Amino acid sequence: MRLGIPKERRAGEARVALVPEVVQRLAARNLEVLVERGAGEGALIADSAWEQAGATLCDAAQALAAEIVVKVSPPDPQEVRSYRKGALVVGFLGPLTNPQTTRALAEAGVTALAMEAIPRISRAQAMDALSSQANVAGYKAALLAAQELGRFFPMMMTAAGTVPPAKVLVLGAGVAGLQALATARRLGARTTGYDVRPEVEEQVRSLGADWLDLGVVAVGEGGYARELTAEERARQQEALTEAIKAFDAVITTAQVPGRPAPRLVSAEAVKGMKAGSVVVDLAGEGGGNCELSEPGKTVVREGVRIVAPLNLPSQMAEHASMLFARNVQALLELIVDGEGKLNLDFDDEIVAGACVVREGEIVHEGARKAVEQEGR
Repeated sequence: MRLGIPKERRAGEARVALVPEVVQRLAARNLEVLVERGAGEGALIADSAWEQAGATLCDAAQALAAEIVVKVSPPDPQEVRSYRKGALVVGFLGPLTNPQTTRALAEAGVTALAMEAIPRISRAQAMDALSSQANVAGYKAALLAAQELGRFFPMMMTAAGTVPPAKVLVLGAGVAGLQALATARRLGARTTGYDVRPEVEEQVRSLGADWLDLGVVAVGEGGYARELTAEERARQQEALTEAIKAFDAVITTAQVPGRPAPRLVSAEAVKGMKAGSVVVDLAGEGGGNCELSEPGKTVVREGVRIVAPLNLPSQMAEHASMLFARNVQALLELIVDGEGKLNLDFDDEIVAGACVVREGEIVHEGARKAVEQEGR
């Protein structure tokens, strides 16, 4: 059976779905791996490295026509039309936010497994691509904050006097937030974490950070926060607006799957920050956690630099690709047997949970609702 790795065509996407190390292991399972020429350029992988790992270089059409196609970013409808009927497509597919892709996959008659829809259970930890990529984003966000701040992160003791450490607040203590806290701490900043899920306080403190308690709790399902009520949002906003003024850098990571990112940093909060302060908004693709963010841009408002990068893991494509590839490998080892035959067990909660489209039928409830809403 052939497994195709096409070059990513989404603007700004430098990652690749698999890496030679993983290709070598998959080839041992009697999979014929086809890699589009140039697919690994953005991740610093030369074409020769694929061949050394046992893959065959090919053109785009051949990679897209394989029985299994592995992607990073959601394919556009034009790309989907190149898939063979009955193929298996694996990657980030945006089932809650990309109804056009879901519809195109259904019309193509393929089966599609979304990496972001894999259940967050112990048995699936090695497949958790959301977490692996969030780790990259959180690390890079702390570096961006340090770069854009224009002040020292660590305390500096010099003959000219002592410079106090920067104060960094991270909003959202998921994987990205915790990595941002850890990285900012390693850079010498004084760190504080905030989340509406009180159970993560221990994790925040374990990283040497302080805990910001605003008295608003919103525990949701699957490890995510639930959406706040209007009254809770008002209380949270008022408390955050006052608290944010004390920090030199604010990194925001709060997102709710399938919904616009919650607004945490108001224009009033930005106005209250010291000139030269920084906001790094990791929720840009969901509209942003900061009221003044412009997704994909860096702007200056009230003397504060507001950075809202898109697809931040792609800026560290080499390691982001390596981690994503290992997530995909773990999934493929579940569904491809040692003889290279596909075995999709839809009674398995991992396979069932990740499946967006099955032989042309939209089976993911959230994806189906998104398609129906778009059609209205």
